[in-house]
Amino acid sequence: MSQEVNNKVENRESALENPEVMVEKLSNFEHYIEKNSKKLAMLVGAIVLAVAGYFGYQWWSGTQNDEAQEQMFSAIYYFESDSLKKALNGDGNHPGFLSIAEDYPFTKAGNLAHFYIGAIYLKQGKYQDAVDNLGKFSSGDILIQPRAHCLMGDAYLEMNDLDKALEHYKKAALHAPNKYFSPRYLLKAGLVQELQKNYNDAINTYGTIIEKYYDSQEVSEAKKLKARLEQMTEGSN
Repeated sequence: MSQEVNNKVENRESALENPEVMVEKLSNFEHYIEKNSKKLAMLVGAIVLAVAGYFGYQWWSGTQNDEAQEQMFSAIYYFESDSLKKALNGDGNHPGFLSIAEDYPFTKAGNLAHFYIGAIYLKQGKYQDAVDNLGKFSSGDILIQPRAHCLMGDAYLEMNDLDKALEHYKKAALHAPNKYFSPRYLLKAGLVQELQKNYNDAINTYGTIIEKYYDSQEVSEAKKLKARLEQMTEGSN
């Protein structure tokens, strides 16, 4: 440590040990408080309001989500019963997914409502509406989020947008990969690549299913499709 640094440390320590210096510093601090009392009061008030607002929003959001979840029971029942119009629009006594998504936009239930709305529109052949709503859904769930991407892929495929369809099938397969669903999404991706005449890419995709998900239900189909493509590409060379 240099002499200059030592001197600074010693001066600071001596200042702390000197009562007169401490009194002077406290006096200066009190003077600063008096001079800036309004600004400090405003700052403290702003902090208190921010903290209160945060916890108030958390409470409000929680109650809104609980309320929205209760409202969703009937809509989910109608969805599972394939009563799609009632699931969307309600039955007169209970709201449908459209109202829940609009009335509870910042809740988990409102977010999930967009998934159901998208799935319903896909079944009804309203493909762009399906894409729009599925795109508003976002979740870290390892099952529902990949399913949403797959449904978006299906909608884009129906609209003959092969690039977007492939993009979402790949997203579905790569989100929390597992042997139960990822091979299914990869199989769809491979079929789109065939439609694009990207046969080598399709062969590689089917190969991924065979090698990585060798014990999945889709392996048998992947082997057939891969062998057919390999034979076709070899014959064209």
